[in-house]
Amino acid sequence: MALEEILESGNYTLIDVREPMELEMDGEIEGAVNIPLGEVEERRGEIERMEGAKVFFCRSGNRSGKAVDFFKNLGRDDVYNGGGFQELAGKL
Repeated sequence: MALEEILESGNYTLIDVREPMELEMDGEIEGAVNIPLGEVEERRGEIERMEGAKVFFCRSGNRSGKAVDFFKNLGRDDVYNGGGFQELAGKL
């Protein structure tokens, strides 16, 4: 399923992998859960229990891509790269 279809379905959790200081500087998307990329692996279970598809995003899409790759390598197919913060905010 394409990212746009996931966003239209409403069945997803947004996961912001930026650092907390980036949220303070650049803003955040309401309802998104902040889990910095460096914590993704150790918080794997928490992320896997989140509702619906997992849509990761960061400032540019690079770190969120790494988070998606981590879960895809574990065999997950319900993870998506939402790209950069500004880009994703424009789609919501």
